[in-house]
Amino acid sequence: MQGWFSILIMIALGAGFALVSVVLSSLVGPSKPTPEKSAPYECGMPPVGDARERQSVKFYLVAMICLLFDIGVAFLYPWAMALRDLGWGGFVQVLLFMALLFAGYIYVWRKGALDWSADKSVGLKAKG
Repeated sequence: MQGWFSILIMIALGAGFALVSVVLSSLVGPSKPTPEKSAPYECGMPPVGDARERQSVKFYLVAMICLLFDIGVAFLYPWAMALRDLGWGGFVQVLLFMALLFAGYIYVWRKGALDWSADKSVGLKAKG
């Protein structure tokens, strides 16, 4: 029961902090909205077009590739910490892992998935 009580205290503290933050920001924060302040912020550029337009599949492809390589690099830190204990077998395994990541990177690069030009589409021909 003691373990559950400490968890409940942490949940209550977290919820209380969130509630106090929301209430304080509404009480202390600025309350004179202007059209400029109410406009959506998009990297300093004025918003153009509809916010609900469909994103290109290429955007999601690049995002997935980024995740893939980021996760791959994240596996290198624990490997580096355990290198002494792993020996040559672990070293060969990480070299194979890096070779697979590099081959995937070359494949994606050759397919044109990392090309950011606006008018090119990968594998699709425009009708016209």
